[in-house]
Amino acid sequence: MQKGNIGVTTENIFPVIKKFLYSDHEIFLREIVSNAVDATQKLKTYASVGEFKGELGDLTVKVSLGKDTITISDRGTGLTAEEIEKYINQIAFSGANDFLEKYQNDANAIIGHFGLGFYSSFMVSKKVEIITKSYKDGAKAVKWSCDGSPEYFLEETEKTDRGTDIIMHIDDDCREFLDESRITSLLKKYCSFLPISIAFGKKKEWKDGKQVETEEDNVINDTNPMWTRKPSDLKDEDYKKFYSSLYPMSDEPLFWIHLNVDYPFNLTGILYFPKVKSNIDLNKNKIQLYCNQVYVTDSVEGIVPDFLTLLHGVIDSPDIPLNVSRSYLQSDSNVKKISSHISKKVSDRLQAIFKNDRKEFEEKWDDLKIFINYGMLTQEDFYEKAAKFALLKDTDGVFYTFEEYKTLVKDSQTDKDGNLIYLYANNKDEHYSYIEAAKNKGYNVLLLDGQLDTAMVNMLEQKLEKSRFTRVDSDIIDHLIVKEDKKTSALEEEKSEVLASLFKSQLPTMEKVEFSIVSQSLGENGVPIMVTQSEYMRRMKEMANLQPGMSFYGEMPDMFNLVVNADHKLVKQVLEGEDKECSETIKPVLNEIDSLKARRDELKKQHKDKKDEEIPVAEKDELEELDKKVTELKGKKEAVLIEYAATNKVIRQLIDLALLQNNMLKGEALSNFVKRSIELI
Repeated sequence: MQKGNIGVTTENIFPVIKKFLYSDHEIFLREIVSNAVDATQKLKTYASVGEFKGELGDLTVKVSLGKDTITISDRGTGLTAEEIEKYINQIAFSGANDFLEKYQNDANAIIGHFGLGFYSSFMVSKKVEIITKSYKDGAKAVKWSCDGSPEYFLEETEKTDRGTDIIMHIDDDCREFLDESRITSLLKKYCSFLPISIAFGKKKEWKDGKQVETEEDNVINDTNPMWTRKPSDLKDEDYKKFYSSLYPMSDEPLFWIHLNVDYPFNLTGILYFPKVKSNIDLNKNKIQLYCNQVYVTDSVEGIVPDFLTLLHGVIDSPDIPLNVSRSYLQSDSNVKKISSHISKKVSDRLQAIFKNDRKEFEEKWDDLKIFINYGMLTQEDFYEKAAKFALLKDTDGVFYTFEEYKTLVKDSQTDKDGNLIYLYANNKDEHYSYIEAAKNKGYNVLLLDGQLDTAMVNMLEQKLEKSRFTRVDSDIIDHLIVKEDKKTSALEEEKSEVLASLFKSQLPTMEKVEFSIVSQSLGENGVPIMVTQSEYMRRMKEMANLQPGMSFYGEMPDMFNLVVNADHKLVKQVLEGEDKECSETIKPVLNEIDSLKARRDELKKQHKDKKDEEIPVAEKDELEELDKKVTELKGKKEAVLIEYAATNKVIRQLIDLALLQNNMLKGEALSNFVKRSIELI
């Protein structure tokens, strides 16, 4: 028996392995099984080049559970005592490196170029034994054992067949790994597609009301998964079936892309477009990354562009560099190349579907939209490609490319400054009356009801020349697309002031909501009153929900305009009633205000070319007194108007109708509206 110390520079390597080297204890099973597959693959390579002339026989890697042990057995190359000394006792020296150097042409078939896989067994074991016999003629079987200290024992033993058994004596704090269902789930997670058959125990069947083992190996993996096969050999049903096996509870995918690249890097895989309508984050991390059919991770940021992390499926590449535990991607130029290649393949596939079957593309647009919009927002080169097939949908469900839509609306929806105005709604039902008003004017209205549409609108305003997006409820229809300048008379201004005072005083108080009262001449047949919302402020608040850095806007109140139609007969009645009941009281107040304003204007005219120190103090005091009296008189006038408004049920009824139309009438205000409606009827 040989006794010695493992060649490490630190006193005890195992605490380091447990704490730092491996990100997750459970991956020990992947590493040990992968090593067994690696040894088996090596033997197959030796046989193919004539270096091994014996019978390969059954090459299944077997995983078995004992009372306190997990054993992984293979019939691969096995190890001689010298190889154990070189590859096991000298940590961080990988046998695969020598092998890859010698068999470069077959290197892609080898998993094990990660070095320290075997030592992951000590994360869960208090003792590990290797019983191994090399495939080489005349080789003797040897047994190596170590209890987690740098000390090991190496001795000759009996073993009839070639290959290696790794026996892990599981630590007391890791006994969860002695559970059959736990091992089954880990094998399915990490080893489902390894290229050599992996068996865990025997298949079971029901007999006499209980499950009994059969003689047949329970093989848990598919050694020839879909992505390793030629697309020409596969049918749509094969792709759908594979998707269903990866994501059992998911809807059928929209379509898929089969990746098969061998230059300038090796990359295979199948990416699926799932049905997704909202909540980006819930659907990320569904792409599984493999390295020569060994599962690595489902966190593929960096390997695929961020927007494509919404896709599902598998990517397999031996050219993606991983750290020692195979679990973390390393930054590398290959990764960037792979990322840009995947992005190109996806945009090419989308372009092809759009070109070859636009009808199918349009039918799937509502599901595809989130991927495409996310890509256009986050990746400039994808925007350039996607701008040719990205679609806009109007409120009648008709689809247009950006160029088609521009051609459709440029004659009718260009304002006086030459800007193309894209009108849109976020909700067909909530914006129904505004949409109808726009349609009656001959305008087209887009439906932008997607999760990312606010961000898309901001981006498209920058990308599309002289273009602006305006929601249909952001102003009255005549002001949405201004064709010419309009002048207002002094009489109209005076009328507007009165209406603003009357209607503002009767608005219900709402938390974090502010109203401005605007009167407009909208014609006798126009609605008497409507609510509009500032496009700029609303959009800033929506962006604040998407971008934490804009939370300042999120805290600001919602800003609305209450637009009163001065031409409507009900509003005229309100003004006539105000004139009848208030003019006697207000007229002398207005006359006094005019007189004070005239004196103020006279004084200001005298002060026009004087410096502040040249103006007499008495005149400054007089100006201050005039301003104070004007403010008092305006307050007096306002009080008279508020008193009248409080008794006029039509004012409050019109306000409530406008609020009700915008789903803003709630609680006591809604109850009062119902009572008032009954009284008025």
